[in-house]
Amino acid sequence: MSANAGFFAKVYEVASQIPEGRVTSYGAIAKYLGAAKSARMVGWAMNASKDREEVPAHRVVNRNGILTGKIHFGGTNAMQQLLEAEGVTVKDLKIIDFETIFWDPMQELFTEDK
Repeated sequence: MSANAGFFAKVYEVASQIPEGRVTSYGAIAKYLGAAKSARMVGWAMNASKDREEVPAHRVVNRNGILTGKIHFGGTNAMQQLLEAEGVTVKDLKIIDFETIFWDPMQELFTEDK
């Protein structure tokens, strides 16, 4: 198993715990995993999770609440539609009330779970 595969598995474990109607950022997951400068790698993991139903990649956005991962959903508005189906309001590819619905794994998960 490559180092990336191990890191991706940890990312998937965190992402799978994001509750419906909440979102987090690539950087928040990276920070929780002790790899604060690896937000881009978290993005790669989300892109690679296409065939994993247990990984809600649509709930992971950039640090400003922008749906930068939208391109990995087939060039459609699927990411936005999935979020809106969960009650998340999106306007111009940006989550409204991002701070209110932000799910911070550092606060929500026990750090010893890493």
